[in-house]
Amino acid sequence: MKFISHGAAREVTGTCHELRIEYAPGRISRVLLDCGLFQGRRKESAEKNATFAFKVTDIDAVILSHAHMDHVGRIPLLHKKGYRGPVYCTYATKDLAAVMLRDGGYIQEQDEEFFQKHLKSSMIAFDGPLYTQEDAAACMKLFKGQNYGDWISVCPGLRARFFDAGHIIGSAQVLMEIKEQRGSGAARVLRLGFSADLGRSELPIIRDPVPMQPAGVLICESTYGNRRHEEVGQAKNHLREAIVRTAERGGKIIIPAFSLERTQEIVYDLHVLWDWKKIPPVPIIIDSPLASSVTDVFMKHPECYDQEMFAQFLGKQHNPFQFSLVSYTDTVEQSKALNNTPGPMIIMAASGMCEAGRIRHHLKNEIENPKNTVLAVGYMAENTLGRRVVDPAVGAIKIFDRMYQKKAEVVTIDAYSGHADMDDLDRYVAAVEGLKKIILVHGETEQMEPFAKRLNTSLGVETLLPARGEEIEI
Repeated sequence: MKFISHGAAREVTGTCHELRIEYAPGRISRVLLDCGLFQGRRKESAEKNATFAFKVTDIDAVILSHAHMDHVGRIPLLHKKGYRGPVYCTYATKDLAAVMLRDGGYIQEQDEEFFQKHLKSSMIAFDGPLYTQEDAAACMKLFKGQNYGDWISVCPGLRARFFDAGHIIGSAQVLMEIKEQRGSGAARVLRLGFSADLGRSELPIIRDPVPMQPAGVLICESTYGNRRHEEVGQAKNHLREAIVRTAERGGKIIIPAFSLERTQEIVYDLHVLWDWKKIPPVPIIIDSPLASSVTDVFMKHPECYDQEMFAQFLGKQHNPFQFSLVSYTDTVEQSKALNNTPGPMIIMAASGMCEAGRIRHHLKNEIENPKNTVLAVGYMAENTLGRRVVDPAVGAIKIFDRMYQKKAEVVTIDAYSGHADMDDLDRYVAAVEGLKKIILVHGETEQMEPFAKRLNTSLGVETLLPARGEEIEI
């Protein structure tokens, strides 16, 4: 069997890994683990996103771990280029993917229109948007919802099952059982684990990740392979402090947040803080039609929630994502009106890394006002606008075609991270029985290399850090 990473190899975005399985002499099954969007430098990301390094029609199946765009975001393009096989995922992921991909198509269309009108001279020469809302809707017929724990016959030589990854609702780790037959020798059976994006214990709303079952090989994420997070319990305190401090200045709190999961977590904590009378009565604007749609999907999948969520809200028939201070925008006009509305107020908008959507417009309008606060609550990948916003060494940032001085206060709350940190990852890998080989993906090299060194020292297991396009024989 061969493993080839076509994305998230020594980087964090664009997850797309290929397995080639010789299930009978000369007969090969080809499977993708995720198929996500690259995010970062605009030209580089556009070039990576526009093409595949494999023949699309040769792929037999896609196993999808969850609905974040850096994992699901290129499936419409895969379909557009001729893929007609199944996309296996959990039921919650299927529902979330429908709204995430439709919004992704809308953003592609809007960005194309904006650049044609305002920045045509700096446009990247591609034939229209990567995909449209129509393309996003068309690919959904490929999605096959599955229950956690059930075995799925994916294709010849491969069956798989999903286990809760505790990252977002519907997120899954994957355990695969692979049967290979080469030449006249005996068949070989291999158990292969894929952590996908592994969550943290004690996060609000969703259940904790479950341990990986016994596996000989593990494909493991490494986003925070060399970094410890703050305790989850500190998140509410830091959120309250930033809100109180900014409200006293009469400023706006601008929160770049992924519409999927992070927005719901922040609204949940704001609801709790308001119930506890810990924050002032400032308007909370969720400036994202996508977040509204995603929140509707959240309410359809209580099977993904933890006990605390049920006891505090659902068991009392309370909606955790709606209370008196919160309003959701629907139209562009409502979003634009916020520019002329004085603070204090809280505005949450996507995208979480500030690479698309309405957040760029809010940053453009608000980042030069020292009364305001930009509050980062999630991971900012290398070369994204979000990374430049939170980097204290960067004094000015380019948004669209103009430079803006960073005069607003910038606060990062690390405790909200939805990814396992170095201690979580060490415990997770150490608990996998029968492990002989580890393949690290979804991490920048400064996080991956120390993690690999620790694994080699503590477990004595071969640990690989493949480059993009590199073939690994398993």
